[in-house]
Amino acid sequence: MNAYIKTKFFRQSLVIFAGIPLLIWAQDDLPVRSLFKESLTVLTILAFSQMLGMFFWSGINPNAVKEMKMNQVVKFHKIIGYTAVATLLVHPVFLVLPRFFESGVSPVDAFVTIITTFNQGIILGIVSWCLILIIGITCLTRKRLPVRYTTWRNLHGMLAVVFVSIVPWHVLGLGRHSSLAMSIFIILSAAGGILLFGKRYIVKTITGKKR
Repeated sequence: MNAYIKTKFFRQSLVIFAGIPLLIWAQDDLPVRSLFKESLTVLTILAFSQMLGMFFWSGINPNAVKEMKMNQVVKFHKIIGYTAVATLLVHPVFLVLPRFFESGVSPVDAFVTIITTFNQGIILGIVSWCLILIIGITCLTRKRLPVRYTTWRNLHGMLAVVFVSIVPWHVLGLGRHSSLAMSIFIILSAAGGILLFGKRYIVKTITGKKR
């Protein structure tokens, strides 16, 4: 682990997928909220940023395996991925959790209102949540699934592509911190990950070349 942390790739990834979104969040000129609410926001921003970074922290990115072995890349991909997935799965709870400590609408009523408000942002959020649940379950049960590893890997990648294609529109449509800078960061990160996946798998399938 220490060897991985010392690599140039890790430091660059930390700056891009943690430093940049946190800097954008800190620079947003929004009304100050409680420390608890802002802490939940930071956790969500970091988890979402890590999901965008999953394409780059995998074997399809040559830079990720330049300074370490493939098994090390896979190990950290799993650690970061499981942590981000778990955080995003409880994201709906984060939205209503502060209600337990505030007067007014109850947490249950607030949650029901959220999931029954059928606008584009909410629908995309629900779809994204279902996708992240499927990704998490298929990762945990990979060895029990009746498919070859290569088939599962391709499916895993395609699910991730669909996720990062949909969730940015949910985040940018409803997110409190969806400023121009954050929008540019999210769109560029998502597009970069999709292009990286396409280069590794789609081009390989079409051309039949080994990489």
